[in-house]
Amino acid sequence: MTTRTRTESVDTPAGEARITWHPVPAGTAARLVLAVSHGAGGGIEARDLVALAAALPAQGVTVALVEQPWRVAGKKVAAAPKVLDEGWRGLWPALAAPGLPVVAGGRSAGARVACRTAAELGAAGALALAFPLHPPGRPEKSRAGELTGAGLPTLVVQGGRDPFGRPGEFPPPTAQAPYELVEVPFGDHGFAVPKKADLSQDEALAVITGAVAAWLAGLPRDGRGPGSETDPG
Repeated sequence: MTTRTRTESVDTPAGEARITWHPVPAGTAARLVLAVSHGAGGGIEARDLVALAAALPAQGVTVALVEQPWRVAGKKVAAAPKVLDEGWRGLWPALAAPGLPVVAGGRSAGARVACRTAAELGAAGALALAFPLHPPGRPEKSRAGELTGAGLPTLVVQGGRDPFGRPGEFPPPTAQAPYELVEVPFGDHGFAVPKKADLSQDEALAVITGAVAAWLAGLPRDGRGPGSETDPG
């Protein structure tokens, strides 16, 4: 089943951002918005973001793919973390406009932004795809504090061979910093798997979409009831 998409430009303190909405199909009750942004080395065409946008709307989840201002402006180098956060905060009202709970998410640098800002923005949870736990080969430069400090239900989806942090390198969840981690076997930072791996690329993407769908289904509804027909499209 295909869904219509709509692109929305949003002015932020960091410049113009862009949201591509993938709403739930007609006749399906929308229960939340999953907002996900790209990393520092690519855009919303990343395979994991595309897979989520294709799979989740039929399950009542409107997916909002967010392009940060630096990307919209055609720049090749990502803005500083502070500026990324400013852009994300500036477009949040547009993400919340449908009147549904919003889960803040992103891949790589976008995951860091989501984790840093989710609690203050009132997000229903944080989704971290390919969280860059540390620069490749520099485990001492850990960014675990951004993840464990999210302060909200958090899901990490990590490739088994991600040079920015393999699943076994993440700190164990605690009562003060609970989060869930799902491994995508053989996946690299972009969740690409070798041709000789024990699972195909489509199967790897199914691990991602299945894990995210199950986690979203288990999130508290935050007192908003069993869902809404609100449709941002």
